[in-house]
Amino acid sequence: MTELTFGFSPCPNDTFAFHALVAGLIDEPLAVQPVMEDIEALNQRARTGDLQLTKLSFGALAALADEYVPLRAGAALGRGVGPLIVAREGMSLAEAAAGQIAIPGRDTTAFLLLRLAAGDGLGEVVELRYDEVLGAVERGDVAAGLIIHESRFTYRDHGLVRVADLGEWWEGETGMPLPLAAICARRDLSSELRDLAERALRASVQHAFAHPDASADYVRAHAQELSADVCRQHIALYVNDFTIDLGDEGAAAIDRLLAAARA
Repeated sequence: MTELTFGFSPCPNDTFAFHALVAGLIDEPLAVQPVMEDIEALNQRARTGDLQLTKLSFGALAALADEYVPLRAGAALGRGVGPLIVAREGMSLAEAAAGQIAIPGRDTTAFLLLRLAAGDGLGEVVELRYDEVLGAVERGDVAAGLIIHESRFTYRDHGLVRVADLGEWWEGETGMPLPLAAICARRDLSSELRDLAERALRASVQHAFAHPDASADYVRAHAQELSADVCRQHIALYVNDFTIDLGDEGAAAIDRLLAAARA
């Protein structure tokens, strides 16, 4: 049995997808030592290289491609999954980007997409934890906010309106699904270990789909502030066939986004 450190988020999609791997419910000789942190914290931590497996935004991976390689299983990727720009009142994407806008981290895929969509029209950026963005917009601390994770399902509760869906923008520009994050392996791991990790991740996601109630307590324990309905929406949106395997379409979308990030 091989053991690897594994960083992922406490969000319902990750705890649902990776519960079987953490709990030792799959038939692969791999055990993991889980390290749960917000995605932007994982992005920052990857610069130290201390985690052997870790979830990374593609905004971060573009700068860390010499240290980490994305695996084909475990990714957050799909259609209709994009980050949203929200505000207290209606405005255009260009107006939101040009003003003062809160973002959930400079290494997030969300901020990468905002930069791609706004081009030279990006104004003042205020970096906050992802779960602080809605409050900042609601209070008027900033004119607009870039939201990810469960905020996609709760922004209306804060009296906010959707300005733009950056996933729709990406799909309109490329015709491709949107890559948000991938499980990445440190490049010093052997190809055999990477293959093992990929098989184990795939088996974990497949177990989650086959036994959707098995992870319920685990998901709930790490999402205590979220309603059961929001957890279900979160999982249904972000865990899909691409999470089992990227396929040619998913791999091509990742290549396209990383090329745009490098450019």
